[in-house]
Amino acid sequence: MKNLCVCVGFFFFALTGFAQQSVEQTFGENFSEKNKISADDLNRKMKSQKEFTGDVTGQVADVCQAKGCWMKLQTSGGAIMVRFKDYGFFVPKDISGKEVVLHGSATLEKISVETLRHYAKDEGKTAEEIAQISVPENQVVFTASGVKILEN
Repeated sequence: MKNLCVCVGFFFFALTGFAQQSVEQTFGENFSEKNKISADDLNRKMKSQKEFTGDVTGQVADVCQAKGCWMKLQTSGGAIMVRFKDYGFFVPKDISGKEVVLHGSATLEKISVETLRHYAKDEGKTAEEIAQISVPENQVVFTASGVKILEN
């Protein structure tokens, strides 16, 4: 009887421990997360740096609805555009709101009106919304060689 109680107790302990672990999906290059920073921290760093290389974590704000060929990370100062290295992989189109970890590099880029309109079309914006885009924007652009989508 004592052994049965110990076994049942161990079973429930193991069950609750495993239930709280995160499950993740990896796209692109597999990587070990080292010295990751938040998307907000990346935005702050890019005000004084030209380039950043490393791991960034954040919440997905938007995903290309055409193919999953880009996404945006939400920050308190706007969004960070995320592209995938060499157009080598895509992410699922239904991951808005999920937490991700990215591996790669970031630069500050001037995005043309034509490209901004292309992104707006991919997001599913209306023709009127797209037509209102009339000036280029400086954006932090992260080129990811690997993406981990964290799911609880």
